[in-house]
Formats: sequence, C-alpha cells, structure tokens
Amino acid sequence: MSTYMAKKETVSRKWYVIDAAGKPLGKTAVAAATILRGKHRPEFTPHVDCGEYVIVINAEKAVLTGKKLTQKYYRRHSGYIGGLKEVQYKTLMATRPELAMELAVKGMLPKNSIGDKAITRLRVYRGPEHKQQAQKPEAYEI
Repeated sequence: MSTYMAKKETVSRKWYVIDAAGKPLGKTAVAAATILRGKHRPEFTPHVDCGEYVIVINAEKAVLTGKKLTQKYYRRHSGYIGGLKEVQYKTLMATRPELAMELAVKGMLPKNSIGDKAITRLRVYRGPEHKQQAQKPEAYEI
C-alpha cells in the first residue's frame, strides 16, 4: 500500500468562518493558519497547496493577553536612514485590527510560494459582517 499524495488539480476548497470575539489573537491566528495550510485535512501533503479559504470576523474584539498591548510593537522600515516606523499594538488594535490579525497569520505560514498563495485566501473583517455569504462558509470553532 502506498502513501496518498494530493494533487493541486484534485484539491477541493471550502470556506470557513472564524469568530475572533473574546478569543486571543494568537489562538485565532493559529486556527486560521492551520486551515489555510490544509493541515487539518487527512490528505495533507506538505509540497502541495491543499488549504482552504478562511474568513475572520470581529477582529477588533480579539484580545491580547498579558502586557502585549503596551510592550509589543509592529515595526517596519522604509529603507532610508532613520526610516524605522513603530506602532504600539494598543494603537494598532484600535485603528487597524485587521492588519494585526493578518500579520499574525502571515507569520505562521511558510515563507515560500505555498505561503504566498495561502495568505491570499484569508479575509479579515473588523466587525461581524462579511461579504462572502454566497460561498456558504461553515463556522469553525476554536
């Protein structure tokens, strides 16, 4: 008996909705990254993109535990001298909670072409409404 290897052409993708309200940002991001990668499926194959679509709602109601709101920073650099930009997570969660969730999920995906494709299947919304009702997404419990 040989091991089953999934093929890109035979992978069928479903849509899942994850509600982040009252849940830690990291645990929500782990669940989303697992689904995007396809590791929850029995036919998971590491070298094939067999992940599914994920919708994260209520990103503004996700919580950061401990002192992360004041001690954690989102940093980026423009490439110019003195071009370091820092945003405290307290500010980031107040102004752009979608970005905080996307950054957390992106950091948990592989840094290659499979990870690049997977992050495009992620949709993050600030509130409880989303635009993908036509895809009939299933609720995913963390």
